[in-house]
Amino acid sequence: MYPILQVRWTIILRMAPEPWIACSGCGGPKPFRSSGKLRLNANGKKLDAWLIYRCTSCGKTWNRPLVERQNLRDIDPGTLEALQTNDPGFIRFHAFDLQGLRLKASRIDQSTGIAVVKETIGTVQRALMLEIGLVVPGVASLRLDACERTAAVSIAAVSAARERQTYRQSGEKGRAAKSAAGRHADLP
Repeated sequence: MYPILQVRWTIILRMAPEPWIACSGCGGPKPFRSSGKLRLNANGKKLDAWLIYRCTSCGKTWNRPLVERQNLRDIDPGTLEALQTNDPGFIRFHAFDLQGLRLKASRIDQSTGIAVVKETIGTVQRALMLEIGLVVPGVASLRLDACERTAAVSIAAVSAARERQTYRQSGEKGRAAKSAAGRHADLP
């Protein structure tokens, strides 16, 4: 058995998808970007909540409905707290929710801009193999080759390792791991 250095790469999308909505200021469909803010309106015991988007051309707003005319007692307390405090994690989750956006817009632009956080798991002296575990928090429609430049590993290097039979790929319940031979100096 070869000594294996294990690393975890967390791939974080930098920019939320931009739905194309008919803009009243521009007079046609334009991309809208999430402002990262919520708007709440309570009428008696009913609550409405929207995620505010802005037109990238003129700045007009579009309120994407998250909660519509729901009784306060029917809303999960954690969700209600997140709505009232403009929780960044809650907002990010809904801003990146492609399925929810597809219900409101027929066209959605997705950015390929990513950040990769590299973390070494354990220590191995003079490792001959590298195992890279990829983690993508939330929902993403992202191809591995789109990560090539940011991750500083080329698909050609992975292909060459596959040909040398020093590459393995495994997957278990949404977790993907890839291994490729390399010198210790080349490891992240």
